[in-house]
Amino acid sequence: MTNPNAVAISAQHLSKHYDDGVDRIDVLLDVSLSILRGEMVAILGASGSGKSTLLHILGLLDTPNFGEITIDGVVATGLSETERSRLRNRSLGFVYQFHHLLPEFSALDNVAMPLIVRRVDPQQAREAAKAVLEQVGLAARLTHFPGQLSGGERQRVALARALVTKPACVLADEPTGNLDRHTAVQMFDLLKQVNRDSGTALVIVTHDNELASLADRQLFVSNGQLA
Repeated sequence: MTNPNAVAISAQHLSKHYDDGVDRIDVLLDVSLSILRGEMVAILGASGSGKSTLLHILGLLDTPNFGEITIDGVVATGLSETERSRLRNRSLGFVYQFHHLLPEFSALDNVAMPLIVRRVDPQQAREAAKAVLEQVGLAARLTHFPGQLSGGERQRVALARALVTKPACVLADEPTGNLDRHTAVQMFDLLKQVNRDSGTALVIVTHDNELASLADRQLFVSNGQLA
């Protein structure tokens, strides 16, 4: 059983800047945080505040200029790109504003894909995918293709795809930003339920204060710092 008090993901003294050839642009300044298994954390901030950059660094999709990331007990600093990819695939899941589903594959095969990439037996991968799709309320949509699903259903498939590897943490970037209000609330409720039932940490970047209030904690990024 997963220890609910275990740290899923942590960051120590993250800094990120870019040089445009003339000026140095500081995006993150000495950011530290720690997120536990089973915890749901919302990250808020104005456009350009650095919140998406922080999410990308936590997800090993970008690297800081300074600082250290630890994911599920593994320090990511100094890992090769292959090792970073392996850690990302094993311990992290991702949900974006747009679902990024493969249109030529069914919901079942879209969700099974991360396991198949891991070279899990395809039958076992599909059985795991079926179980997660049932968990997010799509038992009747296994063989449907993305074009046959509603926007909310496509986001549920994307969430199932993020969960199928049983990650330590799911990182979600504006996961309700492309949905109408009613569907967005339903999606957030589902995220909360999955977070509680699976013990997976959930980090959500959102501009929606009302939805963010449903999370266990809210972190505000302002001018590259946690405020």
